[in-house]
Amino acid sequence: MNKQEFLYALQNALSGLPEDEIEERVAFYGEMIDDRTEEGASEEEAVSGIGTVGEIREQIVADIPLQKLVKEKVKPKRTLRAWEIVLIVLGFPVWFPLLIAAFAIALSLYIVVFALIVSLWAIEISLWACVLVGIAAAVACFIKGNAFPALMMLGAAFIVAGISIFTFSGCVGATKGIVKLTKKAGVAVKTMFIGKENTK
Repeated sequence: MNKQEFLYALQNALSGLPEDEIEERVAFYGEMIDDRTEEGASEEEAVSGIGTVGEIREQIVADIPLQKLVKEKVKPKRTLRAWEIVLIVLGFPVWFPLLIAAFAIALSLYIVVFALIVSLWAIEISLWACVLVGIAAAVACFIKGNAFPALMMLGAAFIVAGISIFTFSGCVGATKGIVKLTKKAGVAVKTMFIGKENTK
């Protein structure tokens, strides 16, 4: 794919975004391709080094604030007629509670997932606390001359330490997964406000 094909595909993929954003992003990637070709790469190499149009679109949508997309979407393209205003006002008791309910459901799902991550990390921290307490108890038993209980405490501390190391990678993976899922959900919400148009 050469520069012009890439920029055309990118502009097509970004249709529905605010016009100033499209122009700014297309110009930015055009300059990036020019910079790479000046460094000695061919147009095709420069384009392939940037990434796919889909990846770039997703990153751009993630970077644009939701408020800007909502403002662009709800900005009337024409003045509303009297009957449209009446329908909006009369429908308010129906659409507004539904909108609040949808927002509340989405927020509660996010809180539940976030609480799950916090719980996993709380368990991880408590396991490491058990390791420290076990080692301290083993040292105390050893000082008192109780070698067998000291060895038992130390063995238990090492077992819990092994479990903690094992669960740590799970906590990190779950946290990264939730962060990625949150970004994807944010992009999905923003995409609803884009209203992609087919520009062919």
